[in-house]
Amino acid sequence: MKYVQESVVFNEVPNEISLCYSISGCKKYCKGCHSKELWEENDNHFYLTEDYFISKLNSYKGMITAICFLGGDWYKNELIHFLKISNTFNLKTCLYTYENDIKDISIDLIKELDFIKIGEFKQELGGLNNPLTNQKFINLKTGENLNHLFKKNN
Repeated sequence: MKYVQESVVFNEVPNEISLCYSISGCKKYCKGCHSKELWEENDNHFYLTEDYFISKLNSYKGMITAICFLGGDWYKNELIHFLKISNTFNLKTCLYTYENDIKDISIDLIKELDFIKIGEFKQELGGLNNPLTNQKFINLKTGENLNHLFKKNN
C-alpha cells in the first residue's frame, strides 16, 4: 500500500490527534478533488511497511490518539492489517472513503474502525463543513453522524 503523505493532524477526526496517511491509487477521479496526487501510484510515493508503521506508532505513543487513512479501502486486506496493528496500540481508527453507502464497505473493514467518512466529493456540495454536503462522518460505535463537529464556530 503506497502513500503520498504522512502527517499528524487535528481536524480529520474530531477531538483526536491523528497520525494520518494519504493513500495513493484512488480511481474515483472526483471533479474538484483537492488531492489529485492520490489518483495514481508512482515511484515518488512511499510504501507503507509493517515495521515502519509500528516504529511510527511507537515514536508517537502517548502523543496521538487515532490513526486516519485517507483512502486505501481499495487495498482492503492491507488496510485491515494496519488497522489491527493500530488497535493493539489502543488507538482509535478512521477511514475516509469515497463510497457513498456504508453497505458498500466490507464488514471485515468496518469492524476494525471507530469512525468513517463516506461520500465521494461533489464540488457543488462541498465537504464536511458544508451543510449541503453529501458526505457523512460517522462514529461507528454509536452510529452518530458527527458532521456538526466540522462546521465553523462549533
